[in-house]
Order: sequence, then structure tokens, then C-alpha cells
Amino acid sequence: MNDELYQQLTKKSISTKKDNFGKRLSLFALILIGLVVFAILFFVVSRGLSTFTLDQINPFNFVFGTQWNPGKTDEAGNQLVGALPMIVGSFAVTFLSALVATPFAIGTALFVTEVSPKWGNKIMQPVIELLVGIPSVVYGFIGLAVVVPAVRNATGGTGFGIFSGVVVLFVMILPTITSMTIDALRNVPGHMRESAYAIGATPWQTIYKVVLRAAIPGILTAIVFGLARAFGEALAVQMVVGNSPVMPDGLFSPAATLTSVLTQGIGNTTDGSLANDVLWSLAMILLLMSLLFNTIIRRIANRRALK
Repeated sequence: MNDELYQQLTKKSISTKKDNFGKRLSLFALILIGLVVFAILFFVVSRGLSTFTLDQINPFNFVFGTQWNPGKTDEAGNQLVGALPMIVGSFAVTFLSALVATPFAIGTALFVTEVSPKWGNKIMQPVIELLVGIPSVVYGFIGLAVVVPAVRNATGGTGFGIFSGVVVLFVMILPTITSMTIDALRNVPGHMRESAYAIGATPWQTIYKVVLRAAIPGILTAIVFGLARAFGEALAVQMVVGNSPVMPDGLFSPAATLTSVLTQGIGNTTDGSLANDVLWSLAMILLLMSLLFNTIIRRIANRRALK
């Protein structure tokens, strides 16, 4: 009798079995995701380092070299695999587009959340969500058909270059930064606004002194997220930047980015050759920059949580 009672008391219920199954399934999914991420990192980094370990390319010459022509050598016998023009081009179009998009994004977000919430929710919010969902190739075609000819007519050049890439990326990342900024402003507690109004602050003083300052961590996260998307964009930029792997001498001169060189060359090289290895090194740089952006976002989010 005691044994039967003990077995009944210690028998796991159906709910407990379901909970244990859910925990095991979640643990399996977590381990699987971790393995996939580790495999991607290991594969890209191992292939990217082969340029320096197998092909004996000087890392300093690779990062700071200004001539890109894999398979060719200079007078000293050094391979012409300088990635600096692509690195400069990527950072130029990324930071300039974010610099232009941020004021527009903050202004739009303030209009939607603080100035005219009803009109903003009915009109602006659906438009922003629609722009976020447009494929990048569509932005590239619009840039190729509208932006490039306009720049060509205004400057007299080819129309391809960093400026055209900045315009296209500006339109692409603006909805993303705006949407995340709207969420950051809406997360500001209402009692902070009410307290500002109670001591006699005007609406614009409340926005500037209270709402924006309280939402700074969220706004910074939105900006960094926009930077990450712009830095990794390939197709749209490739269609308007000119794809010329030389050091840009101005906003209107043709240039190249890490992603544009990768998408153009990865299908035209032989696996294991120098031309293929240096492209994997460019991919490694892109991966490291993505990790850097993610780390910055996490640190901003952690600081926000601590406050």
C-alpha cells in the first residue's frame, strides 16, 4: 500500500511531462542555433584567413593597399589585392546615408508620436511599414532609373558614384530608423510628459528636454541598426555606385563597396584561387563589422535596461 501511494505521489503529471518536453525542445533549438552561428563564423573566418596563411598576403597590404586587381602584381612582385578602396566606399555610403536619414527619421517619428498621433497613425505609419517591406532590388532599379540620370544631368559625369549610393541607401534605411525611433518614443513613460506639463513646460520644451532625452538609447539603437543594414546592403548599391575598385576622389566619382565587389566576383572565380580567397577575406571583414554593430546595439540596450 505504501509503495502504491509513493508511486502515485511521485508520478509525473501530463502537465509536467509537457513542460519537460518544452524545455528540452527549447534547449535543442538553442543548441542548434548556436552551432549554426558557430559554423558560419568558423567557415567564413577560416576561408578569409587563407589569404594570409596559404597565399602569404601581407595583412597590412591587404587592408591598406589601394590597388585591386587579383592575379596581377606590381613592380615589387606584390599582389594587387588592396581592399582599402572598398572599405572606404562602404563606410562612406553607410555613414553618409545614416547621417542624412537620422534627422528625417527623428522628425517623422516625433510627428507620428507627439505632434499629430491620429493623422500619423492613420497615414504615416502604414506608409513607413510599406517602405520597410519593399525589396532592395526595387530601390536599386529606382536609383538606376531616376537618381543616376538626375546626378548625371546635374554634374555632367556618369551619374554613378558614392552620392547615388547615399541617396538610395538613405531611402532604404529611413523607414527602418523611423520605425524603431517611433517605438523608442512611445516607450517613454507618460508620467514624464505629464510632469513636464505640470511645471509649465511647453510641448516643444517637453519634446526636447524630456521625451528625446529619455528615448536617446532607443534612438541610438535605431541608428546603429540602420548602419548595419546599410553596410551589408549589396544589390541596390551595386546598381548605382559604379563598381570601380579605386580610391574615390569625390562624392560623384565611381566607387565600389565590399558587398558590390563580392556579388560581382564570387561567381567568376575558381575555388581555392587567390582571387577567390581575397573575396572570402572581404566577406570576413563584412562579418566582423556586422558583429561590431550587433555588439554596439547590445551595449546600448544593456545601458538602457540598467537605467
